[in-house]
Amino acid sequence: MATETSDAPAVGIIGGSGIYEIDGFEHTGTTTVSTPFGDPSEAITGGFLHGRRVWFLPRHGAGHTLMPHEVPHRANIWALRSLGVRWLVSVSAVGSLCDEMAPRHLVVPDQMIDRTGTSAIHTFFGNGIVAHFSFAEPYCAELRRLMVDAAREECGSVHDGGTYLCINGPAFSTRAEAEMHRKIGANIIGMTNAPECRLAREAGIAMATLALVTDYDCWKSGQPHVDAASVAAVMKTNSIAAKSILRRLIPRIPSAPTSPAHTAISSAVMTPRHLWPQKTADDLAPFLPQDFA
Repeated sequence: MATETSDAPAVGIIGGSGIYEIDGFEHTGTTTVSTPFGDPSEAITGGFLHGRRVWFLPRHGAGHTLMPHEVPHRANIWALRSLGVRWLVSVSAVGSLCDEMAPRHLVVPDQMIDRTGTSAIHTFFGNGIVAHFSFAEPYCAELRRLMVDAAREECGSVHDGGTYLCINGPAFSTRAEAEMHRKIGANIIGMTNAPECRLAREAGIAMATLALVTDYDCWKSGQPHVDAASVAAVMKTNSIAAKSILRRLIPRIPSAPTSPAHTAISSAVMTPRHLWPQKTADDLAPFLPQDFA
């Protein structure tokens, strides 16, 4: 039964449109959220799992209608934070850039390389309020540990750690690009995780990623080059495992927001409170500390 109050810190899940079809999930409806940064990808599905408030958001919209560069990341993260989300799991399809992370394996990355060149637009700040966030450790260590434990209970091929390289897309890499990505130390590659991760940090949300390996990109000899059809086929299998892992993980996530990510804003904002433009402060109200000196 649903036992937590609706204002308790919630868990957010960003993934495919069917990822919320988890056994035991008590669906309570969908919510449409208007944000200062436009509309989210889709209405947000809410409910409870083992008494924990959970909100699910399909990254690419219902039916997968949004290209990677069209995903409204700021609206998505703002909407989830406004609904009380303090812990976020990003479920993402990725290509592998190393032999050991094979298709159908799961990876819980601990590092990131952002090659999108879009970090300047994937921020909530500006317009009179300057903030620079620490991002040395892009993922929440505590949430990662819980995710690895839950994944290993469900699956045999789980990799604890790895570097996620984020590109713009929508095209997959050339072979030369894939070889370059391998040489700079990346292990997996995708198109959406960096904006989500940066914005979650700014919004005071602790985030970890469950990466589902679908292919070897295009670097590995003797393997077919990645295409959309092959990714979709492997994702059907991986999604079943992901839902089982989420069912194990969500009840273990702490209720109290105690991760360093939850308080990162306290050392990030540089603009004195008396200089904040009122509209900007209002736009950032879900996570901007109004008692900032």
